[in-house]
Amino acid sequence: MKLLFSSTSPFSSKVRMAARYLDIELMEVRVDTNAGPAILVDNNPLGKIPTLLTDDGISIFDSRSITHYFHRMKGKKLYPSKEAKRTEAEVLEALCDGACECLLSIVYERRLRSEEKVFQPWIDRQWMKVSRTLNHLSVDYPKIGKKLHGGHFALAALIGYLQLRFEGQWEEHHGELLGWARAFEKAFPDYAELKPQA
Repeated sequence: MKLLFSSTSPFSSKVRMAARYLDIELMEVRVDTNAGPAILVDNNPLGKIPTLLTDDGISIFDSRSITHYFHRMKGKKLYPSKEAKRTEAEVLEALCDGACECLLSIVYERRLRSEEKVFQPWIDRQWMKVSRTLNHLSVDYPKIGKKLHGGHFALAALIGYLQLRFEGQWEEHHGELLGWARAFEKAFPDYAELKPQA
């Protein structure tokens, strides 16, 4: 299988961590979404990453679709079997993915517009959503037991992306999340290699 990805993308990071955790071998292909390479747009009309190309010619896109595909592929080992715990993991994943979407909106607003056209109220609105998410997660972060799940990888990717693109803007009030990331890395030593990075 091929994974079209970017090393800076939190969504790519989540998928790559899940694959490593489940011992799924991937041929990783770095792509530049801004360039719109054929291998990406021909397989994902949205031109977004990550996109998984299976050995039987199926394209799977959106990171959650991919992690759920991995879950089914590897004997349902990525999400809890009990319904209540499964719902908790899925809600956590959705929350972290949503926060990453807000962070990417901020990055693109600053990167793609000239300075005089950057719309600060939009940035402030996105950051408010991220702040509420971090406040919630700081008091309600998931426990790390013997098994990791999709929500754990989503939170680890979110924290990694914050460290990459928003260093110094959130850590002071969220030491609990930094502590959680350290505990996660002990449980998943490949975190340093697979978290979002330039």
